[in-house]
Amino acid sequence: MKRILYVEDNPNNMILVRRILRAEGHELLEAEDGESGWNTAIREHPDFIFMDLLMPGIDGFELTRKIKSTPELSHIPIVVLTAYGNVEMERKAKELGCDGFLHKPAGIQQIQAVLRQFLGASTAMAYF
Repeated sequence: MKRILYVEDNPNNMILVRRILRAEGHELLEAEDGESGWNTAIREHPDFIFMDLLMPGIDGFELTRKIKSTPELSHIPIVVLTAYGNVEMERKAKELGCDGFLHKPAGIQQIQAVLRQFLGASTAMAYF
């Protein structure tokens, strides 16, 4: 079981990812904005982070920069999961240290593939 932090300001967007991660047997740490995402990352040292980009306060770009510049957190893979992605946002996220980029709505198979890539996670079939 891996500890995965999902930083997402829209509770409706959290539902699918929550179901997938729990079905995969992972522990989900949830943060509703960048500041709580930062506090959770510092306190919990997750194994992996899914991150929205556009959030009030500390956005996903700034949070990625902070995490990747903190030695005890810099090794944690960060994959962006956003509805507002474009080529420029992907470039900036990569420059700041993001390890991957998914566009919402991401499908179950896409999320599973990311989990396998970064965590070697198995895939479960029952999500609902």
